[in-house]
Amino acid sequence: MREVLINYIEQQLLSGRAGLKVDPKDDLMGSGLIDSMGMMRFVRFIEDHFDLQVPPEDLVIENFMTVEDIDNYLKRRKSD
Repeated sequence: MREVLINYIEQQLLSGRAGLKVDPKDDLMGSGLIDSMGMMRFVRFIEDHFDLQVPPEDLVIENFMTVEDIDNYLKRRKSD
């Protein structure tokens, strides 16, 4: 899952920043890699790609700070 998430970020959200690589532990919004509009696009991609709804109460920094956090969130959701 992490590779899918990182590929989307690098190819779709960072397309104007050639050569920039994302580490699973990078703080996505705090570091400026993704802005709020980019995060909305990213959540939409996650919902479509992984076929799940992210409820508003799950849109918290603890679930979406890093690719690692998102991966863990998705694993928890898939096991429910």
